[in-house]
Amino acid sequence: MNLKHLRYFWTVAHTGSVASAAKRLHLTPQTVSAQINLFEEEVGVPLLRPAGRGLELTEAGRIALSFADEMFALGDEMLSSLRAHSCRALPAFRVGVSVVVPKSLTRQLLASLKALSEPVRLICREGQIDWLLGELALHRLDMVLADRPMPAGLSVRCHSHKLGESAVSFLAAPALADRCGAFPGCLHGAPLLLPGPNAAVRSEIERWLGEARLSPQVVGEFDDSALMKAFAQAGEGFFPAPAILSEEIGARYGVREVGRVEQVREAFWLISTERHVKQPAVRAVLEAARTALFVPPAT
Repeated sequence: MNLKHLRYFWTVAHTGSVASAAKRLHLTPQTVSAQINLFEEEVGVPLLRPAGRGLELTEAGRIALSFADEMFALGDEMLSSLRAHSCRALPAFRVGVSVVVPKSLTRQLLASLKALSEPVRLICREGQIDWLLGELALHRLDMVLADRPMPAGLSVRCHSHKLGESAVSFLAAPALADRCGAFPGCLHGAPLLLPGPNAAVRSEIERWLGEARLSPQVVGEFDDSALMKAFAQAGEGFFPAPAILSEEIGARYGVREVGRVEQVREAFWLISTERHVKQPAVRAVLEAARTALFVPPAT
């Protein structure tokens, strides 16, 4: 079916005459009349008949008009939806986040995207570092946030950019923190929650505990840092976190810092396919981390 012929019929039916329809369609009455005749030949039944100075619908014409009304209404709705979509659609910026990176740190790092001159639609994917790097190599991610640089020996063309590092604080729920005497001695024999073995800082914490001759009771290990904090909030044990986030973590989870260890440093990295970062969104995260988040406190 020729939709242009249907549009001509629909216009004539609603205006009541060929002359009025021709004026609306910016065509000659002869052209409109000829197109209507072709449409009636196509469908095999008359759709319009003379009525005084105008035209009226036949029974078949009324049926055709009801379908035409619905078809063109759907067409207008489709156009409106597509136009609205084109107005609000933003370019996607896909970020992979290692499960061991604290959620609050991720939020602070990605907050810099709000200042971009050209807004983006943020898409976050969380997972283990090996899977994330594979997705980055396939260009399914624009960058990866991790607690370590890209492992050596991987056959992927990616580059590591250090965001910064932080001392490690130990925090606990108020009831447990109140029972803590002098730090770090209070950790000896105390319940301790630790990040899982995939976290780069885990071995650093264990090394420090050994050097300090402290033997806490490890009651939980967590790949997900947010889950570890939830257990700590319930008073299950002390837990480590980046000192730069200590205040925010305390406010969010109702825990309190009992001490910090400058000898243990937790570093964070941005991994991208660019050696020299040019992509505006990636550069914004990198610059924000280095100029705002990981700035040493004033002395």
